[in-house]
Amino acid sequence: MRRFFLAVLAFALVGWFATGIAKVRSDERAVVRRFGKVVARPGPGLWIGWPSGIDRIDRVKVQTVRQLEVGPTADTSDDPNATGQYLTGDQNLIHLRIVLEYAVDDRDGTFEQFVVHEDRLEAILTREVESLAGEWAAGIDIDRALLGGRSLLPAWMLPRLKDRLVALNLGVLVQRIALDTVAPPAEVRPAFEAVNQAQIAAGTKENEARLDAARRLREAETVKFQLARRAEAETSAKLSAAQAEADVFVSRLVRYRALAATNPDVLETIWWNETGKLLAALKARGRIDVLDAYLAGNGLDITQFFSPKKR
Repeated sequence: MRRFFLAVLAFALVGWFATGIAKVRSDERAVVRRFGKVVARPGPGLWIGWPSGIDRIDRVKVQTVRQLEVGPTADTSDDPNATGQYLTGDQNLIHLRIVLEYAVDDRDGTFEQFVVHEDRLEAILTREVESLAGEWAAGIDIDRALLGGRSLLPAWMLPRLKDRLVALNLGVLVQRIALDTVAPPAEVRPAFEAVNQAQIAAGTKENEARLDAARRLREAETVKFQLARRAEAETSAKLSAAQAEADVFVSRLVRYRALAATNPDVLETIWWNETGKLLAALKARGRIDVLDAYLAGNGLDITQFFSPKKR
């Protein structure tokens, strides 16, 4: 009987000492506390220390992103006493369900704080998120909250929550904040949804009008460009023609001055040459005729101007 008792005692002692052996995985960090005081921070591998009751080893996965949901669930969103209801700046109630993603800060000095606060960590995070959510809701009207809350709240809350957690020294790092649900109370939800649909429809019409205006502006710019190019081409052509006529005139003026220096009657000669050219052109067009051929003994016979009618 004594031997059996000693065997049981020896087995119990072996089992108790075995509680001081632990394996730390590659994705874990560990802290060993002896009578509450941190005495070691073993890395991945096998750890052998004092048995349970003397040493306490806490192993924590540090490569896992943890998620905390703050606010009412789908079953409690219509309950006026449920958490996640906030008063907006224009005195309306709004339901907010916020998703917080965080990770363990595995740096020495902060990791131990996570181990110390781990049991009540989510309660502290929930309290801080709810406090900031109430502050955010109080500074915004319900229309802006419903329409832009999914982008406005995370951008506003993330830096403020980080600052608070640094002050609290909880040993966690905030990765992301998302607004999962933003909705008015159930009693007025249909009215808000109708307003949202009307605003969306108005926004759609406004975008269509902007696109049509942009299209018409592009068409007008195209026509303007074409007209400007055409005007430039016509202007260039007229300038070239005018320049050519001016060059011809200057050339003839130079020749006239050269001839006038030696022949005083050159201007009369030029006059009759130009008059002859004009008369010939008028005659070719049927606008004028020489009358000498129609002179008779008794004078000008105008009947010869009209050709006899054909029968």
